[in-house]
Amino acid sequence: MTPDTNRQFGFRSRNDSPSGAILASVVDATREAVIVVDPSLRLIAANKPAQEAFSRNDVPLVDRRLSEIFRDASLHEAFALALRSGESSDVRLEMINHQKRTYDIHVATILHNGIRHAIGYFYDKTQIERLERVRQEFLSNISHELRTPLTSIMAFVETLEDGAIDDADNNRRFLNVIRRNAERMHCLISDISELSMIESGNVSIEKIPVRLSHIVDEIFTNLSSKAAERDIALENEVKGETRVFADPTRLEQMLTNLIDNAIKFNVHSGTVLVRTEPREKGAAICVVDTGEGILPEQVGRIFERFYRVDRGRTRDIGGTGLGLAIVKHLAKLHGGNISVQSKLGHGTAFLIELPSP
Repeated sequence: MTPDTNRQFGFRSRNDSPSGAILASVVDATREAVIVVDPSLRLIAANKPAQEAFSRNDVPLVDRRLSEIFRDASLHEAFALALRSGESSDVRLEMINHQKRTYDIHVATILHNGIRHAIGYFYDKTQIERLERVRQEFLSNISHELRTPLTSIMAFVETLEDGAIDDADNNRRFLNVIRRNAERMHCLISDISELSMIESGNVSIEKIPVRLSHIVDEIFTNLSSKAAERDIALENEVKGETRVFADPTRLEQMLTNLIDNAIKFNVHSGTVLVRTEPREKGAAICVVDTGEGILPEQVGRIFERFYRVDRGRTRDIGGTGLGLAIVKHLAKLHGGNISVQSKLGHGTAFLIELPSP
């Protein structure tokens, strides 16, 4: 607000009174946009957040009519009501400029020399609503992911209770289905708990120089039976002396997830290769497969929670849809990043970039 505006509403200018300057600074410093209109619905004051949010090409808001800035009829009516009868009201506004933003607006009356003016407080709800949508989607996804194996477990338990437990040809098979679905639920709950701890900042890392080739060899040994089932060749091209600066446990967790995925989503008799690439300030660990690749429109979403390229196939092979989200957060926790390069029919490469100490 300008010094002249401060005087108009009983505030003194910066030169006249420290309290007037402080009050003007407070209004400018608040996160909420604030505007004041006169009886002709022309803006006579706007704080900095309002100028930044509603001005086009940095044109000053003051002296412009309300209708030049906002095209929403309910907002105009709220200001008109405050000027006409002194009645306060609340309205909701959606604006689409570079991006969609949502505001809850409280419009009230200000009296100066017996003349009504209207003031509007704009509370930006965009981020809160986005987080609420994420929360709802997360809960919906969890419910869906748990419901599928639970439904299968209940169905087979009922089948056994109805007499199939005495069916020597099928009872073992039914119990095996129940076990596999229970294991799937256990993995899902474990991944949800792990991701929650990472995102809440309750996971700390202790970075030290780590011999990368040794960790890759251990992971290959642990996953060798899975690879053998599909005749997948595991190739470690990391040089023996190569070291990266990372938390050994978390690095193993990240690489295990990526290598396990590379085996699951590879073609039969394919190859999974791990190598390093130098970076200006660190190194990139590359996990490369010879699978079918990922569609370009899906590449940007694969690190989202519960997102699956092939939902049916992922469930069949036991994926929870959270592994890559965990890897992404762990890479960021190291001060690094993860990216993906993929070409249909030519495989996929995941790159974990880790900075030097």
